[in-house]
Amino acid sequence: CPRLVMNYRNQWPALSGSFVTTSASYDQHVETLHGGLGLIAVRDQAGQGTLATTTISGIYSYQMALSRTFSLKAGFQATYMQKALDWSKLTFGDMIDPRKGFIYETRDVPRGNLTADGRGTVSNVDFSAGLLGFSEKFYFGVAAHHLTEPNESLVVGTSRLPMKWTGHAGAVIPIDRRSRYSESSISPNILYRRQGEFQQLNMGLYVNKGPLVGGIWYRGLLFGDYRDAFIVTLGVQTEVIRFGYSYDITVSELTPATGGSHEVSMAIQFDCRPKRKKFRTISCPYF
Repeated sequence: CPRLVMNYRNQWPALSGSFVTTSASYDQHVETLHGGLGLIAVRDQAGQGTLATTTISGIYSYQMALSRTFSLKAGFQATYMQKALDWSKLTFGDMIDPRKGFIYETRDVPRGNLTADGRGTVSNVDFSAGLLGFSEKFYFGVAAHHLTEPNESLVVGTSRLPMKWTGHAGAVIPIDRRSRYSESSISPNILYRRQGEFQQLNMGLYVNKGPLVGGIWYRGLLFGDYRDAFIVTLGVQTEVIRFGYSYDITVSELTPATGGSHEVSMAIQFDCRPKRKKFRTISCPYF
C-alpha cells in the first residue's frame, strides 16, 4: 500500500548557524513493474540558510525471490540537486577591525553562477544504487551514492562530491508472539559509511513491544579518536500512523555547546484493496 513519510532534524541548535533538514517521501508497490516507485524531496539549510541544498529524487526498486525464505531487492535513484550560497551572509577577514569587530565592507565580490538576487548556485544530476538481501529474520545491504561524483563548486573551479559507500545489516529476534498487539522483538543493527577520507560507524538496538518502539545507538568509530554521539529513540506505531522522536547526546569535544540534535519523523500508511502477496515484505525497523 502507498506510504507517506515526513522528517525534520535540527542538529546542534545551541550553536549559531545550526543544520536544519526537512524531507518528505512517497512510495508504493507497482505490480506491473515487479517492484516499487518512490519520490523523495529534501531541503537542507546550514548556517541559518547561508548554504541551502535542495534535492528531488525518483527511485525504482526491483524485487526477486531467490528461494522460499530469501529475496533480493535492487534500488536505483536519480536525483536533481541544487546548492545555493547567500553571499550577503558571509563574513571575511577584511571586514574586521581589531577593536570594534566587523565594521568594514568587504572587497570580496560574489563569483560563480549568480542569480538575480546575488546568490551563487550550482545544479547537477546525481545517481545512486543499492542492493538488499533479506529474509524474515535478517537483512543486509550495500549502497553507492553519487556514482558520477558531480561538481558542486559554487565558485570558479571544480569541487567533486566524493562517492559514498554504505554497508548495513540487521536482524529481528522475536521475544513474544502471543498476540498481534503484544508481540515483542529486539533488532540489533549496524551501519558503516565512507566518503572520501571520512568514515562513520553506527551501532544500535531497537526494542519493540506492541505499538511502542525504543532504541539506542552509538555513532562514531570503534577504533581511533572519532566519537560523535549516543542516540536515543522513542516511537509509537499503529496500522496507519508511525511517529518517532530521537535525540543525539553529543560525546565529542563539542559537548555541551551543541545542544544535541532533535529529530522527528512521521509515516502514514494508506489503506488499499487487499491483494494476494507475491513479494515478501522487509521486517526492518521503521524508525
